[in-house]
Amino acid sequence: MPFSRYFARLAGSALLASLPFAAQADEVTVFAAASLKNAMDEIKAAYEAGSDDKITVSLAGSSALARQIQQGAPADIFISANEQWMDKLEAEGLLEPGTRSDLLRNSIVLIAHGHDAATVEIGSSLDLQALLDGGRLAMALVDAVPAGIYGKAALESLGMWQQTAPDVAQADNVRAALALVSTGEAPLGIVYATDAAADDNVSVIGTFPEDSHPPIIYPVADIATRDTPAEAAFLDYLHGPKARAAFERQGFVMAGPAKTGG
Repeated sequence: MPFSRYFARLAGSALLASLPFAAQADEVTVFAAASLKNAMDEIKAAYEAGSDDKITVSLAGSSALARQIQQGAPADIFISANEQWMDKLEAEGLLEPGTRSDLLRNSIVLIAHGHDAATVEIGSSLDLQALLDGGRLAMALVDAVPAGIYGKAALESLGMWQQTAPDVAQADNVRAALALVSTGEAPLGIVYATDAAADDNVSVIGTFPEDSHPPIIYPVADIATRDTPAEAAFLDYLHGPKARAAFERQGFVMAGPAKTGG
């Protein structure tokens, strides 16, 4: 090959490598608690509309997602509905240092099947057995899934758990518990306020007092599998005003002030 053509090819390759449009789009895999489905659907669509990067969201109970990450699942970002599961991953060195933060807050509510169920005041004097009237109380797994853990803690705090436990129908995640009430298979259930807001076939009949269970905080972190600009960009976006609006439309409360930008 003539030297002139050889050097021209080298120069062209160097020019292409230096151009901004030569950067490759990336894919970010987000493991998110099942209760985030509606918000994450909206956030994913909005983010991809303004970015070349692709966001893949895997939804399940936080415990199941955390265990998958422990076993080497290729997650980039994890949003947990429970601080303890994020604590476990952090203790095992599975989080990218300095990326963990509190993202959202939520509350738990008692729901009933139908649109117009009568409200009740949730306290130690509530006769939950009478409300169930022989039916089942739908809850997420009470020893593994955050919504179930919070619900059990609230019932224990109010002195209701021991009597109610035999009537609990446990589901794999909070959305499955919601579905049991939505379809009428269970007359009552305990879910997040945000889940109840997403289903027109249930009524919120009471909110559990904040002091009856640990604070419901959703931490987020970058998983220490790889470190890419796309991961950092999406993590920033989750704290930004557009994501904040999507979360708040679903009834979540941001755990901190929104960052400027995306």
